[in-house]
Amino acid sequence: MKLTSISSGSSMKFMATTTLAARNGNREISLTLQVWKEGASHVAYTPELDISSCGKTASQAKARLREAVSLFIEAAADMGTLEEILAEAGFEKHGKTYRRHPILLREKIRLALPSV
Repeated sequence: MKLTSISSGSSMKFMATTTLAARNGNREISLTLQVWKEGASHVAYTPELDISSCGKTASQAKARLREAVSLFIEAAADMGTLEEILAEAGFEKHGKTYRRHPILLREKIRLALPSV
């Protein structure tokens, strides 16, 4: 698990990144799970599918995210769009597992924002 602190004005947010594995029958996919705190709530988010959920605790937010992702995957499979959605999200099928395209470079960039 990677822990990153983010300073936003006078408040500090902590974001943990780990891997969430979702199973659909015999197939498996690993997704990134990010958790941070907003006020009194914890937010859990998977950027690959752009799905989030929240809870009073990090554990509750993660459990709710797992349920939301499972329901999303099940509905997409029922509609016959799961393969297309996963391909658009950058996944390739390898046997019974879906894997993301390898990340060749990860870095932060800084851009100026226009004055408001």
